[in-house]
Order: sequence, then C-alpha cells, then structure tokens
Amino acid sequence: MRRRSRGRSGAEHSCVVSRFFLNAEWSFEAFKPAILFFMNQSMCHPIEIERKFLLSSDAWREPAAGLGRRISQGYLSADGGRSVRVRIDGPKATLTVKGPRVGISRPELQYLIPLAEGQTILGLCYRPLIEKTRYNVFYEGMKWEIDEFHAENEGLLVAEVELDHVDQVIALPDWVGREVSDDQRYYNSCLARVPFSTWEA
Repeated sequence: MRRRSRGRSGAEHSCVVSRFFLNAEWSFEAFKPAILFFMNQSMCHPIEIERKFLLSSDAWREPAAGLGRRISQGYLSADGGRSVRVRIDGPKATLTVKGPRVGISRPELQYLIPLAEGQTILGLCYRPLIEKTRYNVFYEGMKWEIDEFHAENEGLLVAEVELDHVDQVIALPDWVGREVSDDQRYYNSCLARVPFSTWEA
C-alpha cells in the first residue's frame, strides 16, 4: 500500500521533481539530495507492500476483457535495489523513486509530472524500455494487476497484488501460479537490464 506524502502541492512537486531529473547526471548518488529533500517533505514515509506471482492459466482474461491499458516505462537508475523510474500510462506521467526491498515491502515515492516532461525523461532512460499492457482483475476484495509484457519481454505475464501490511492473508485465484516476490529477475527494473527474451530456457 502506498501512503501519500504531504507538504508541497502536487503542482510544486511536478515542477521541481521533473526539472531536477531533466538536468541531473544519471546516477543514484546524483539523485540523493533531491530524494532526501522530498522524503523530508513527507509526513510519513510511503511504503509499497507487494507480492508477485506467475500465471498458471488464462482464466483471468475473461474478467479482464477490455480492461487493459498500455504502459511504457524506463529507468534512469537501478542500483542496489534502488530505482528511479518514469512511466507513461495513457495521458498520465509519473516519476517514482523506490528504495531497497525488505521482504515484500520497500520505500516508494511517486509524483505526477507533466506528460510532455515525462516523455522527455523517458527518452533519456536506458534501453530497452518496459512495454506492457496492464489489466486489473478483482478477486475476493483484492485488486490484482496483471502485466502482459511486450517487445524484449514478450511472453512474460506477472500478477501483482498490493497489501495493507506484510502479514495480510489473501485468497489466491485459481489462475495464480508460482510466487516470485523474492526473485529479482521479475522486477521491472531488472527486466530493463536483462529482458525475458535473453533468459536461458
């Protein structure tokens, strides 16, 4: 679950954050002062708690029919479990900073930025970009996000579910297969470095 930061307005964050990344050197150390600044603006540290699974069947497709949306995202940095990502999701652009994972949780700060600036930053990201279609499927009161990857990651499907706390018990749909929450190969930041199409069978 992501807890929203408080302090500056969304417009102020968009302007300051995107202009910093448009002018920075592309290393995590260069981002550190800005990251610490924005974390200090928050009333609390936002946390993402997420589990990842492979799919065991296509039974999820029927409830997800017509609900997919195309996403393009890239990484300016992915170092030691930390990452700085820009994502274009339809008419919306976001800039996201994630910290190292501890179990299934990790720090996450996410900001809306102007679409045009998001597209510019995306052009600065290392290749390949992550191209995928995301589907939302609701099961037993939980929202599952299913990513069907394209381009260099064609053929990979991953289901994610966000939790309120690390010990939360959830019902698993029949179409969910092996859990890969601890397998770094399935992190999007790793797929941008070592795409699914390059993995040995």
